[in-house]
This record gives sequence, structure tokens and C-alpha cells, in this order.
Amino acid sequence: MIPFTHTMQNHTLAPIVLFVYNRPIHTERTLKALEQNDLADKSILYIYSDGSKSNSVKEALNQIQEVRNLSKQNWGFKEVNVIEREKNWGLADNIIDGVTKITQKYGKIIVLEDDIVTAKGFLKYMNQALDLYQNQEQVMHISGYMFPVRKKLPSTFFYNTASCWGWGTWQRAWEHFEPSAKKLAEEIQSKNKVEAFNIESSYHFYEDLLANANQTMKTWAVLWYASMFLKNGHSLHPYPSLTNNIGNDGTGENSQKLDKFRWKKLASYIDVKPIDIIPSIKATELMVDFYNPRKSFTERLKIILKKVIPQSIIFTFKKMIKNA
Repeated sequence: MIPFTHTMQNHTLAPIVLFVYNRPIHTERTLKALEQNDLADKSILYIYSDGSKSNSVKEALNQIQEVRNLSKQNWGFKEVNVIEREKNWGLADNIIDGVTKITQKYGKIIVLEDDIVTAKGFLKYMNQALDLYQNQEQVMHISGYMFPVRKKLPSTFFYNTASCWGWGTWQRAWEHFEPSAKKLAEEIQSKNKVEAFNIESSYHFYEDLLANANQTMKTWAVLWYASMFLKNGHSLHPYPSLTNNIGNDGTGENSQKLDKFRWKKLASYIDVKPIDIIPSIKATELMVDFYNPRKSFTERLKIILKKVIPQSIIFTFKKMIKNA
């Protein structure tokens, strides 16, 4: 268990960075929900608007322009800065560049994409957590989203996959971001941690990493998760979720039509208080079940305990039973 000492020094609100492209309906819903947040009127918002692809048709160009027009409306934030890319960067490069620049300038950041609808208390939760854990080196990520698992969890807990549907971090953590999928995959393999990286073999994170290394896929979130994973970084999550992804309708660059990730009702507010910085075994077990519900409870628990309890203790226990 990692002891937690609470020292808060910097109470300035984290800048919000929103990444948009060509989905005006989603972007408007995202901005309207964010604008209703407490602290919105005291927060600085940066909007990174990606540019058109070289082969874009007129409809796509019109959608990009509509998003940019929306971005420049009189939203209820303290300040809005719109960065319009002259060419198409793609989601991954756009986010990596934007997060790097904003964390270098402010030291911390809250990140959204154009399809993330937030609850009224999202900004309050994110800022509380970013202040509370800013000096805890092993805490590298604050998630505003949690998966709709079958059983209830504490209001805040550590689950170490970097859920990125509304999230935040600090420059001190982001400086560990490794952009080379090949390097990350090789290190995970060399340390025999593929199974753990795949959440006890329940999801294909490592395969996604290999796809990025082979350039058959270009995403960014799995690179950030792998970078954190190899640094033994911890990620704070809320329960229930404070965000929903409205882009799982097949309209996004990397989205599919999936409804299993959507909450029927989000949390309104979650108060962030100090907790022990240790991953939740229950959260991991519930996520194994969420990704792979076919495994029995006993099978899932056995996999998790195998990772948590040192083999030396298991050997000693077996020896005691044998000699009893």
C-alpha cells in the first residue's frame, strides 16, 4: 500500500482542451453540456480544430467549417481559444501535440473529444482530483469515465487502465508518454506483462499496440496506457461515471456502434477525498467480467489473486496444509 499525504499548493483551475473535427452535432452537444458545468465560467477552454484531408469532398469541408463556426460562438467560459489546423493531423497526432503544448504551458490539463458529454460536476471532480494528487508521482491519470460494470464501486478508486473519455493529467506524468508503439510493445513483452496489460487477458490492448507498431492502426490512447503501465502509474476513476461517449454511433474516426459503454444516468457530483493509492482488486475483477463475461467468477478471481498474492506465500500455505 502506498501511503497518501495530502498537500495542495496550486488551486488554479486546469485548462480544458477539446479536440474537434467534422461532427457538428456531437460537438454542439459536447459544448452545451460542458458549458453547464460548475466552474465552466471560470475555466479557460482551448479548442483544437483539425483540418481537412487532401481528398475531402464538399460535404466534409462544410462539416469542418460548421464545427469551426460553432467553436467561435459565444460560449460561457472564461476564455475560448480556437486553434485551427491548416491540414489534417489526424486524431492521434492532434491530441498528442495539443496535450504536450498545454501541459508544458499550464502544468496540468483536462481533455475532451468532440463526442464526450459531461455531467454538471465533471469539472469540479477533475479539478479537485488534479489538485489533490498533483504531488503524488505514481498517480498519472484522472479519469472522468468509468465503465457500467455490474456491481457498485466506491465513489473514487484506482483502476489502472487510462480511460480517456474525459480525463486529465499533469506535465510531470505526460512527460513519460512514449510515442513509439514498437518500443512499448517490446518492453511489455520482455517483462512478460502481456497478460496483465490485457487486463488479465480480457481485452486486446496488446494487439492494438502491435497494430500501431505495424502501422495498420493509428491511435493514441493505447500508447498513453502502455506508457503509464510501464511506469506503474495509477489512474483515479469515479463511480458512477461523470461522462458518456455519444460517438459510438459509427461516425467517429475510431468509433464503432456500441451501446454497452453508455450509462443511462451519470453521477451529478462526486466529491474527491484522499484514498490509499492502491489499485482496486474489485474494479479489476469487474472489468474482467465486463470485457469477458463468459468466465466464471471463480476463474476470474483466481486469475486476479494469482497476480496479487506472491507465489512464495502460496507455496508456504500449500506446504503447511501438506504437513498438517
